[in-house]
Amino acid sequence: MNAKKLTFALMMGALGNVLFAISYYTGPIAPGIALDFSLIAALIAGFYGGPTLGFVTGILSGALPGIMFGPLGLGSWLGLIGLPIGKALSGLAAGLIAKSLSLGQKPRSSLLGIPATLLAYVPEAIFTYAYFAYLMPLFLASEVGTAAIITVLVKATGEVIIMSVIIAALMGNKGFNDFVRTFFSTKRITPRVTTVEK
Repeated sequence: MNAKKLTFALMMGALGNVLFAISYYTGPIAPGIALDFSLIAALIAGFYGGPTLGFVTGILSGALPGIMFGPLGLGSWLGLIGLPIGKALSGLAAGLIAKSLSLGQKPRSSLLGIPATLLAYVPEAIFTYAYFAYLMPLFLASEVGTAAIITVLVKATGEVIIMSVIIAALMGNKGFNDFVRTFFSTKRITPRVTTVEK
């Protein structure tokens, strides 16, 4: 990963944590359950930068959610590991989907933004179910009821639907696309020198 890509991953990771903080404090639903829009950073990184960048950004953008839902929430130390991994899976999936569909290289790629985002969340949804149903009872001896797991997955699906519309809008925005592509451009611009003949 070159310096430009690392900078982009750090920038998106910071954005993800800021988005989480805003949504967490403005949208509490129940104790231990709140809105979380940090995933949008991992999705952007995955769709534009590929699977590796999406995975790394997912880990970074899951730091604050991992703390709040982990040691400061109901997930203890396991949440600090589990939440970043879940987001990393979505970033990885977004990168793989973007590669297979050539997102951003075809005209009207934004039309695929919504279904691609929903599809990218599937691995995280499966991991989330396994986290609550199997990992928490195994490592924390903490039983989570089926109703609570369904509530978390329904809330997350609602968030992903909202994020899919945002992603589609960003993919269709020329200014945003031009800005993001500056981090992935490999072309070197050489100044053209003109000489004046005497």
